[in-house]
Amino acid sequence: MSRPVDPVGPSCHDLRHDWTEAEARRIHDLPLPELLFRAQEIHRRHFDPAAIETATLLSIKTGGCPEDCGYCSQSAKWNTGVKASKLMQVESVLAEARRAKSGGATRFCMGAAWRSPKDRDLEAVCAMIEGVKALGLETCVTLGMLAPSQVERLAEAGLDYYNHNIDTSRDFYGEIVTTRRMDDRLETLDNVRAGGIKVCCGGIVGMGETSNDRISMLVTLATLERHPESVPLNMWQPISGTPVMATAESVDPIAFVRLVALARILMPQSVVRLSAGRSAMSDEAQALCFIAGANSIFTGNVLLTTGNPDRDKDSLLLERLGMRAAPLAPHRSDQAPTA
Repeated sequence: MSRPVDPVGPSCHDLRHDWTEAEARRIHDLPLPELLFRAQEIHRRHFDPAAIETATLLSIKTGGCPEDCGYCSQSAKWNTGVKASKLMQVESVLAEARRAKSGGATRFCMGAAWRSPKDRDLEAVCAMIEGVKALGLETCVTLGMLAPSQVERLAEAGLDYYNHNIDTSRDFYGEIVTTRRMDDRLETLDNVRAGGIKVCCGGIVGMGETSNDRISMLVTLATLERHPESVPLNMWQPISGTPVMATAESVDPIAFVRLVALARILMPQSVVRLSAGRSAMSDEAQALCFIAGANSIFTGNVLLTTGNPDRDKDSLLLERLGMRAAPLAPHRSDQAPTA
């Protein structure tokens, strides 16, 4: 029997940058078995389906951020109980990086609660980057918005990835933050690209946005001139004192799996990371996300200021699934040796 005509349109195996929201919606709404089949088929074209990238995230400067992001515990505008701290000392950061490496992480990510870094602080961050790279780990930082000169300095230090999430759709953006525009975020992404640094960019779900907002967010990323090399998908975790608490809704696990699958199909060569919110996910939901094309997780029991499954639990889950932590990064299937 011949296969029915594809209702979605052009082959989803093509690396495209011209996706429309209507196309993405049709893919998102496919029967779940068909959606997962398509996502897994594409995933296997580009990655080892049994390998999971493991990264560790450290807050190197916590709290006191002047932005009014309604979801964030680190905004100085909300009473969340998070106290502002100074930038960590370089050696203290490197000690944490050594622990992360000994725990199996291959990428070390450093986050600072700034609108944008001051040049004097950037020098200290660059020393951290150089020290972490010397340990044999990939490096990623998230420091807020960057000017081209700051990107140049980070590139000189050898930074591998810069994280700068767009958070949500353009339509919903103004509902969660007013101290910056999405275009400000996209400008920083352009600066990072121009500086030769890889982009890590994703968003957050569960803040009161609609399903259309979630799809629109992914389409924004998938229609960039180059797809982000890393796409973190976060489920918002309840943070008392933030405005989002009034609108937040728990995310249906199957809806999240659909979003992961859509990200994989729209951005075939990107690493899709399960980020914040895994502590509230069942093992079964995470397993479905891996089948849908997620191939990266954060390890360690804290993500900036929120909880995360501990390493032993993650190791046990991967063992039960017959999966493994990737030695450095998920191998593209066209580069992996054949059995």
